[in-house]
Amino acid sequence: MIIDPSTEALNKLHGILVGAVAPRPIAFASTIDAKGNVNLSPFSYFNVFSVNPPILVFSPSRRGRDNTTKDTQDNVLEVPEVVISTVNYSIVEQMSLSSTEYDKGVNEFVKSGLTPIPSTKIKPPRVAEAPVSFECKVIDVQPLGENGGAGNLVLCEVLLVHINDDILDENEVIDPYKLDAVARMGANWYCRAQGDAIFEIPKPLRRLGVGVDQIPESIRNSDVLTGNNLGRLGNVEVLPTQDEINAYIENNVLVEDVKELHIQAKQHLDNGDVLTAWKVLLYADSL
Repeated sequence: MIIDPSTEALNKLHGILVGAVAPRPIAFASTIDAKGNVNLSPFSYFNVFSVNPPILVFSPSRRGRDNTTKDTQDNVLEVPEVVISTVNYSIVEQMSLSSTEYDKGVNEFVKSGLTPIPSTKIKPPRVAEAPVSFECKVIDVQPLGENGGAGNLVLCEVLLVHINDDILDENEVIDPYKLDAVARMGANWYCRAQGDAIFEIPKPLRRLGVGVDQIPESIRNSDVLTGNNLGRLGNVEVLPTQDEINAYIENNVLVEDVKELHIQAKQHLDNGDVLTAWKVLLYADSL
């Protein structure tokens, strides 16, 4: 399938974009208008874009059906402040309910059953149930178009961060399992960052991996190893020495079947033992 955005129907193009660019974190944005009316709305066009200064960006789009703007966009133009809260699994249904197109002036905190609590530095309230909340000042709103479906980038500088202690580990770092974040997929689908969906790839910034191009051809062309396996192998800084390989061979019984050795190496990779996988693979390469 090939899609030309200039000729495709807006609703179908929207479905393709949000279905393919996923999962997307969700900004739970609470704002107020000039009269003090509170609005709470979720946006999955959202991410962090800078640390110094700390900048979050989300985008309320113009409505496709009538090209009107959303209350959140109108509010931040009147009162340039917003609290962006993280959405986790415990409030995902209430988040979804808050996305209902209630009339202007209707308080989505009340409709969704979430609890507003005062912010410290800005006027809009925070979501008490959210695991993390960012008090922000709005530094710019950039329209991306004038037609229905056009986004409006709201650039927000973080002034204060509120973190629920329950999601921190013993080092005061956010634990992804305790955070239990959710993200937006296409259509009515969401995903939950929990269980096997969370995994770790060791990649400290100080390391310089040798790269897949330095892996012997017999290993790169393996029928057993996957692209992810090769990526993990290429992330080592140095390959095992011949003495290290010989010492491993002397202390372990290895078959002389290359495919079987590749299967063993893959098992070591799946268990996170990259060095042993390299020793087995380089032994197989020598056969």
